[in-house]
Amino acid sequence: MKHLETFEDRAVSTVSNIILVIVAFLAIYPLFFVVIASVSDPYDVMNGEVWFWPNGFTLKGYEKVMADDRIWTGYANSVFYTVTATFLNVVVTMSAAFALSRKDLPGKGKIMTFFMITMFFGGGTVPTYLLMKNLHLLDNRLVMIIPGLVTVWNMVIARTNIQSNIPDELIEAATIDGCSYYACFFKIILPLSKAIMSVLVLYYGVGHWNAFFGALLYLSDSSKYPLQLILRDILIQTQMTSELMADSQAAQTAMQDAELMKYSVVIVASIPMLVLYPFLQKYFVKGVMVGAIKG
Repeated sequence: MKHLETFEDRAVSTVSNIILVIVAFLAIYPLFFVVIASVSDPYDVMNGEVWFWPNGFTLKGYEKVMADDRIWTGYANSVFYTVTATFLNVVVTMSAAFALSRKDLPGKGKIMTFFMITMFFGGGTVPTYLLMKNLHLLDNRLVMIIPGLVTVWNMVIARTNIQSNIPDELIEAATIDGCSYYACFFKIILPLSKAIMSVLVLYYGVGHWNAFFGALLYLSDSSKYPLQLILRDILIQTQMTSELMADSQAAQTAMQDAELMKYSVVIVASIPMLVLYPFLQKYFVKGVMVGAIKG
């Protein structure tokens, strides 16, 4: 029997759609504004005349950002840090998740407790800095890779995925046939965990790409700076230049350039992640839902 839609049903549906449209607008508009502000006349942006369409189209902000040679050094460093660290993150996280998903792992509960403690307690900035110093990682590229090699929350999600999607009987059958745990990991676990691995790549990759605080603390050689730190230095340098200028007209121009570059650097820093996401999107929802269904 076909359900007849009542007036109350239509009213609830209409109100829900309106709320969703408003929420979507509030989420999308800030990103859209950054894009149009980065190609608009900075004077119009500063005066609040840019709303839904670029005013006085210009690429001056991008030209100034890209003209700085440090940008390309930062891009190369960030790509190296992101690719290397993300690869190691996924390998170590999946290895730990597979081991902790096995019921026959000796001391499994104690090991898991040890992992969980790190989610709630940290050493703090100063002890961590002293640790990096004692490990001779200061001003070393490895300081952007080794610390934080595993995020416990991601490991728990990966473990849940293995327990939920890969039957123990499959591992047992492979073991009976003479397959070692290493072979099970590479030939069974990894091929069947593409969805969660894609989620881990996105989570870890975005985190490493946006990381700058660790570089700010531990790196002193500017040739090793990631892109985020170099963009920060460019913005600070531009703003300081505008504040130090005595000529009011030149200072006004410098302030407008700084305003324009502020939006341009956001786009420059975001493009790689925006390009990466579509390739992982088909796995993303499935992988996230696996971690949400069971704990």
